[in-house]
Amino acid sequence: MEKLFKLKERNTNVKTEVIAGVTTFFAMAYIIFVNPIYLSEAGMDYTAVMVATCLSAAVGTLLTAFIANVPFAQAPGMGLNAFFTYTICMAYHYTWQQALGIVLISGILFLAITVSPLRSKIISSIPVCLKSAISAGIGLFIAFIGLLNAGIVQCIGPVGNYTDMGAITEGSALLALIGLLITGILIAYKVKAAIFIGILITTVIGIPMGITSIPDSFTMSDIGNLSMTAFQLDLPGTMSQGAAVLATCVISFAIVDMFDTVGTLLGTAGNAGMLDKDGNLPGGDKALIADAVGTIFGALMGTSTVTTFVESSTGIQEGGRTGLASVVTGLLFLVAILLAPVAGIIPGAATAPALIIVGVYMIHGAVKINWGDFEEALPCFLTIAMMPFAYSISDGIGFGFISYAVIKVARGKAKDVPVLIYLLALLFIVMYVIS
Repeated sequence: MEKLFKLKERNTNVKTEVIAGVTTFFAMAYIIFVNPIYLSEAGMDYTAVMVATCLSAAVGTLLTAFIANVPFAQAPGMGLNAFFTYTICMAYHYTWQQALGIVLISGILFLAITVSPLRSKIISSIPVCLKSAISAGIGLFIAFIGLLNAGIVQCIGPVGNYTDMGAITEGSALLALIGLLITGILIAYKVKAAIFIGILITTVIGIPMGITSIPDSFTMSDIGNLSMTAFQLDLPGTMSQGAAVLATCVISFAIVDMFDTVGTLLGTAGNAGMLDKDGNLPGGDKALIADAVGTIFGALMGTSTVTTFVESSTGIQEGGRTGLASVVTGLLFLVAILLAPVAGIIPGAATAPALIIVGVYMIHGAVKINWGDFEEALPCFLTIAMMPFAYSISDGIGFGFISYAVIKVARGKAKDVPVLIYLLALLFIVMYVIS
């Protein structure tokens, strides 16, 4: 373990890494069941997608562990699966086989960027203030996910287009609030593995409340169903709607995947003190390569874009610092292929407190921003605000880049902005216009 993951060098041990890996898995296990719901609406087989989800998450996470030695986990991304179904398939009228082909092409594009010098230049060109804003924004974003998962906050309106307070005196919302107080008290007393213990206690409390469901039997998933989606992608058919539409879809997938991953790596690692003196994550470049390969593998198996999950921050908060935590998470996804009901025992209300508390830790990044300098304040605020409000890490980064470049130019400080920030801001504008 020491040779593989350099545990002593990173001030951690096997026990801490295992707890971190299990915590991350429980925090993101919902994707096993939610992703098939989204993709089945595009006509894909539910069980096949569930197996593909677990398999691609396991492979992507294990690649991250052994290639990059960082405690991050991957799985088909929320938002990207909705884009796959509702935009690519329903709005642009691609078949799901053609949509998988588009995901494959975007993964190859992302891989080409990550293995080129452009990748490191993109990361190093991000201003320090925006890196701090990304960390704080992700904190609010992940806390918002926790509030939504628990039902403390709920989407309402004709198409769920605004939020309101949920029914917090009953059901999942009440259980999540109980779990939040329990976990908060444990952390205040500096109990080791407080977040993990909080998840377990909340799950047990949920049994008499009728929130935690214990399956009558732990049946194995039908792995054979994977053949209904694996290697079914239609590459020639991706041209069916024309080159312009194809380019729009490919670039959209690639940009969102890249900046979701970059934002998650920098923001989460920065909050945990894992960045070097230049503000970069050691092994972060390899993590991006693992992410791109995960997307390619996922497309071949039959799922939408695989990306690095922001829920990895729960395991990092538990002390995870190496790829060993990712190994544990990846192996649990492999187990979940056979025993998916086991992963389903932990209710969203039990993991929601972990996400909210991680948000508390990560909002600290806002302290490093010079709020007295409006040239920094506005771009940083937009970065932070747009992540939860637009429900997208990449949109927060996009708004930050665009506003930062425009304000600097207007102030006569165009030379202070790295060229790549101009190019990326322009790319985001083009993406917003054409999509």
